[in-house]
Amino acid sequence: MRWSVSNRIVHHLLYKYLYFLFDKTFIYDSYSCRLDKGTHRAVKRLEQYTRIVSKNYTQDCWALKLDIKQFFASVDHEILLKFIRRKVNDKNILWLINEILTSFRTDKGKNAGIPLGNLTSQIFANIYLNELDQFVKQDLKIKYYIRYADDFIILNTGKLQLKPSLISVGNFLQNDLKLQIHPKKIILRKLIQGVDFCGYIILPHYRLPRTKTKKRIFEKLEQKICAPNFKQSLQSYLGYLSHANSYRLSQELNNQSAFFTTVIPNHSLPVKSHYPFSIRSSIFIPCIEKFSLQVV
Repeated sequence: MRWSVSNRIVHHLLYKYLYFLFDKTFIYDSYSCRLDKGTHRAVKRLEQYTRIVSKNYTQDCWALKLDIKQFFASVDHEILLKFIRRKVNDKNILWLINEILTSFRTDKGKNAGIPLGNLTSQIFANIYLNELDQFVKQDLKIKYYIRYADDFIILNTGKLQLKPSLISVGNFLQNDLKLQIHPKKIILRKLIQGVDFCGYIILPHYRLPRTKTKKRIFEKLEQKICAPNFKQSLQSYLGYLSHANSYRLSQELNNQSAFFTTVIPNHSLPVKSHYPFSIRSSIFIPCIEKFSLQVV
């Protein structure tokens, strides 16, 4: 949904108002769209918890990772408004919130769904899923729990101990929030197998970038070899890799960058140069056509 400038200002002010009221009620280990939180801090916290649960990697640590099916499209407006009314009494603000909610439609019906990407949807999501956070921490007494948006992880020393948590969380989501755990995204893994969370794979003593992400990095850079924003894209990917144990991969990308930034600006491509091994010759074709070949 595309908003006008005035609407965006209203959304921003409403977001700040609700954030000030509700953020203090959220649990510490909720990391999405909050000040001094974010994906990197969520990953760091997960590493801290895995060390504690595994007793410094000397015993098993199991991770149960869950995802909510079509979360943003499934948020129930009446339930969300009930949570908001606990802190907001102003009729004008409640009217405004209701107008924002009812302006959005999904296939779930007119009384469900919040637009993905909207600023106010970020705080709405945290208000809604704070109920899940409180249930996990207060009712289930689960200590090692982290949530980022609609993805969350529970840690324990044993596989069997996590199964009751899965059942309890699933029932709560369905009965109290009208949400469902995605049946195809229930992942139960040992730490030594690698725990996928917030873009990284967490393992004992180190973290790695996702395999799919590494592949996508090379594919995207290959597509942008001749683009003016090639360096900008490269630096973005190097920034992502800097938060993982991926020195060799970063060096490989840097070497390829050095090749393209020295050859292409000269508008010539040495025929006998030794090209980076990971770049397929077919990648060069559209780029080579733009420059003259210089025999060396």
